Amino acid sequence: MAAAHPWDPACEPSAAGLLLSHFVASGMVTQEMLNISKKSAPYFVNFSRLQQISNIQAEIYQKNLEIELLKLEKDTADVVHPFFLAQKCHTLQSMNNHLEAVLKEKRSLRQRLLKTTCEENLPIEAVYHRYMVHLLELAVTFIERLENHLETIRNIPHLDENLRKMSMALAKMDMLVTETEELAENILKWREQQKEISSCIPKILAEENYLHKHDVIMPSLPFTSKVHVQTINSK
Repeated sequence: MAAAHPWDPACEPSAAGLLLSHFVASGMVTQEMLNISKKSAPYFVNFSRLQQISNIQAEIYQKNLEIELLKLEKDTADVVHPFFLAQKCHTLQSMNNHLEAVLKEKRSLRQRLLKTTCEENLPIEAVYHRYMVHLLELAVTFIERLENHLETIRNIPHLDENLRKMSMALAKMDMLVTETEELAENILKWREQQKEISSCIPKILAEENYLHKHDVIMPSLPFTSKVHVQTINSK
């Protein structure tokens, strides 16, 4: 679509057309010169666009100022807006009425504060009774375990030292377990040896009795045990 010439009378007057009309009226530019320069109409179109851009920028600047004013009004609304001021006045009035009532009942309130509150019942609706029972159970359990919890909290700073002591105790326990196992093995071996010795004693005694009856001296045999020799010596 071809752009309209700014000096065309059929077109709406623009900034460039008005400027050229002023030049023609003043005699600085003639109509022939304008007719010759009709081919350079895009320049005047750009000039008009530049003017529109300037107007739009000015409008944007104005809108930014309005936005800043609205933000400032919003930030200070609780101070200067009548609606918020009315709410604050209502709140202050309620507080004032409450303080007046407290001052009027000052004597009775002082007596109530001096009176002990033990053995008094708190009115609780029936709907919440089961929750209160559960809450009391939790409170009793907490009080029972409170000392343990406090002791745990006190031991937190000494946790590293306790862990070190526990590691040393576990190492000693491992050593004692090993020694106990060795001792149990030695005891079992000793019991086996005692059983063998106990089983050999009747045979040895029977042989000695036989020898004494027949007055026979037998040479020491290689398989004679040390226990046999010790027993004869002891006799």
